[in-house]
Amino acid sequence: MGIGRQAAEVVGEDALGSLEVTVPTRGVVYVHSSPLAVCPHVEWAIARVVGVPVNLDWSHQPLEPSARRAECSWGGAPGTGAKIAAALRQWPMIRFEVTEDPSHGVDGERFMHVPGRGLFRATTSASGDIVVGEARLRKLLASARGPESLAHALDNELGTAWDAELEPYRHAGEGAPVSYLPMVG
Repeated sequence: MGIGRQAAEVVGEDALGSLEVTVPTRGVVYVHSSPLAVCPHVEWAIARVVGVPVNLDWSHQPLEPSARRAECSWGGAPGTGAKIAAALRQWPMIRFEVTEDPSHGVDGERFMHVPGRGLFRATTSASGDIVVGEARLRKLLASARGPESLAHALDNELGTAWDAELEPYRHAGEGAPVSYLPMVG
């Protein structure tokens, strides 16, 4: 059975076995900065994942006058956010975030990409907060050589460096238009 799918058993005289049901989710793609020449490639990459043509409403990125920014909401099967992030990381010069809301039986996720830093991936709660699991916390506590070491390890787990680099770009995009993609899958 695939990720994000649950089996529903059919009972009664006409029972034919089980029926697979896909539980959809949704998320947002934030392209904080992209060179103008790469913008069509970003649209094509997202379109390949979601299966529909994508035409983003690009606007100037005030922090980088030669760059553009855009964002869009998407809907689809669980795991779509990871596929979009993987498709976008082919262009290491763009700054982006991809979120995927939690759905039945599947945690939410958040992806952040910053040039030179790479891709950060984390599990998120229903409110969008990054969640660090119990086993991971125990490992961090056991391996920490002191308070500073533990603080550094927790910062890494929370993606603090990615957040710090993306925060000015988030504020620069406030009030920008959002594109909506239809539910896919």
